[in-house]
Amino acid sequence: MALPNPAELLPRMADELRQLLHAHGIEQAHFIGIRTGGVWVAEALLAELGLEQPLGTLDVSFYRDDFTQNGLHPQVRPSELPFEIDGQHLVLIDDVLMSGRTIRAALNELFDYGRPASVILVSLLDLNAHELPIQADVLGATLALAPNERVKLLGPTPLALELQTLSAS
Repeated sequence: MALPNPAELLPRMADELRQLLHAHGIEQAHFIGIRTGGVWVAEALLAELGLEQPLGTLDVSFYRDDFTQNGLHPQVRPSELPFEIDGQHLVLIDDVLMSGRTIRAALNELFDYGRPASVILVSLLDLNAHELPIQADVLGATLALAPNERVKLLGPTPLALELQTLSAS
């Protein structure tokens, strides 16, 4: 299977996001990337949009509903939100939307910081394996993978996608 090139997806995603923000009358939005791949995509989108502004980062490890099953990832870092959340328009960015559980965790964390005016979800890829009713407002591409396949974003520069095959257990 040929994976899409993120460098080819990002200009279209930036255009769609610009149009969506305009259609909703949003002149100022704060960008938040979900660590790690979502931060890389957010940085690339900000560059594509020609915006220089602080980028928020979320590490949703403590908010995941599988935390007690999987334990703590050794590279957990604190979230950093260099702006107010309450009443603000947010653009939440992740690299791969699969089950929707990471996005649910991110929304739970954001609401612990305040009540945003709106949240627009941007994802580079959707693997069409949703377990929750969550979908991206701006999407780079949709992939259908075999049950034993996953896709990983490599980066931060250049961004590239890698197909991985899970070993049978």
